[in-house]
Amino acid sequence: MTTSDPSQDTPSPSTGRFLKAIYVYEVPVRLWHWVNALAITVLAVTGYLIGSPLPSTPGEASANFLMGYIRFAHFAAGYVFAIGFAGRLYWAFAGNHHARQLFRFPFWDRHWWAELIVEARWYLFLEREPKLYVGHNPLAQFAMFWVIGIGSVFMIVTGFALYGEGAGAGSWQDRVFGWVIPLFGQSQDVHTWHHLGMWVILLFVMVHIYAAVREDIMSRQSIVSTMVSGVRTFKDAGQPADEDAPAEPAHSRRFHAGRKGAPKTAKPHAPETVD
Repeated sequence: MTTSDPSQDTPSPSTGRFLKAIYVYEVPVRLWHWVNALAITVLAVTGYLIGSPLPSTPGEASANFLMGYIRFAHFAAGYVFAIGFAGRLYWAFAGNHHARQLFRFPFWDRHWWAELIVEARWYLFLEREPKLYVGHNPLAQFAMFWVIGIGSVFMIVTGFALYGEGAGAGSWQDRVFGWVIPLFGQSQDVHTWHHLGMWVILLFVMVHIYAAVREDIMSRQSIVSTMVSGVRTFKDAGQPADEDAPAEPAHSRRFHAGRKGAPKTAKPHAPETVD
């Protein structure tokens, strides 16, 4: 197992406080995040219009192809979404420890559930001090696993099943996903569940954006910028609760620092096992 780069103290030029910056998300993870966000945006807008079509446009029908363009954009974004998810699944095995969190759910870890409750209390303004995490906090990991991990599989499977209807019997979409429609009962049932899945993901996105901005401000750790640079910055140099996780690859950057009077944080929990 490789180790991180040597640590060093890094004072903030603006405040004089010490910072701790840890390289967390590798380039493929960050690239997938933003491409996936764009694909979800296109899928949500076009999917809504497919479910609730616009009023008829005036003129000759042959001169108007608005719904055709909307459906094409939806199908194209669907392919981007599916291929990106397959690449993200591969990187869960090829990437660092944090790349695997999206697909891990420590169901039998009682300590993890206790930490999840603490995080829920923090988001409900019932905790005075936040816990710091290098990777996803337990509540974020819970939501990411079920909505993005399991939810993406559900949307891909149901989406290609519906696409197979238009592609026709014998198409690869029909051969691979044709079993989905009989499983749900009929085509309209699959349409309904696929549409509901879109709203679940949209609700998650709204909460996700709120939580990311809130944590940037209130927990004194970078969230939004981390998905751009890959580096998690702890502005008051408190000890992350998961800092004893498995060491990162050699290219990781870790700067350990501390200052007197820094806010107290919870004791680190036991390291997660590497898959």
